[in-house]
Amino acid sequence: MKPSTGRPTDKGKNIALKLLAPAVFWLGLWQLAAMAVGQSLLLPSPLEVGARLWALLGTGLFWLSALATLFRIVAGTVIGVAAGAALAVLTHVSRAADALLSPAVRVLRAAPVVSFIVLIILWAGSDTVPVIICAMIVAPVVWENLRTGLASPSPELLEMAAAYRMGALRRARYIYLPAALPYLRSGVLSSIGLAWKSGVAAEVLCTPKRALGSQIYWSKLYLEIPSLFAWTAVVAALSLAVESLVRRALEKGGGGK
Repeated sequence: MKPSTGRPTDKGKNIALKLLAPAVFWLGLWQLAAMAVGQSLLLPSPLEVGARLWALLGTGLFWLSALATLFRIVAGTVIGVAAGAALAVLTHVSRAADALLSPAVRVLRAAPVVSFIVLIILWAGSDTVPVIICAMIVAPVVWENLRTGLASPSPELLEMAAAYRMGALRRARYIYLPAALPYLRSGVLSSIGLAWKSGVAAEVLCTPKRALGSQIYWSKLYLEIPSLFAWTAVVAALSLAVESLVRRALEKGGGGK
């Protein structure tokens, strides 16, 4: 029987160290800063925030708020990806559509998100605003990335396809799709964090009944600073978890390097 090399254990230790060392460093720095400030109203300690988070985990409000926000962000992201992909294809195949739509999409990406939130609050219900905002933030990112990917095939390759009389569908499948997919994956991954930031910001301003953003707003309003930090930590954790799941799904689908 061959002796065990211990490689899986070493790999697990390396991963644990990579995760544990930064956590210990930043928590320690946070604790020192909290001790220096000396007022939990300004900066609560990690233990205070952890205790508050543990208390929130036992409430129905926590789970309802987290699930509602998760649904809104995911729904808005999916809609934004679909809209951005459709716009990218349309502006690539039609010069008229490119001339009409591209400036509007660029303005949409450059304009401050808070302006759109305030406007859409006037037109839509509070539960719908975060979904719309997420879609509006995600679509331009996906559009720009996918549009670049669709323009990436070399002229020589396209000339060869024309010489062999390759039809539009086969050209899309064998030339444009392989070239565009890496750009689409990059756009999707880049937009997830933006979707969470903009979606929760919309919740803070329009305060739906059940939402993480609403809990952040009420915590700030009543100066419950440990709760404010705890809800913010939940948002960050969910955002990282969703991004990690999407990244793994894309890698399994052939998106890994």
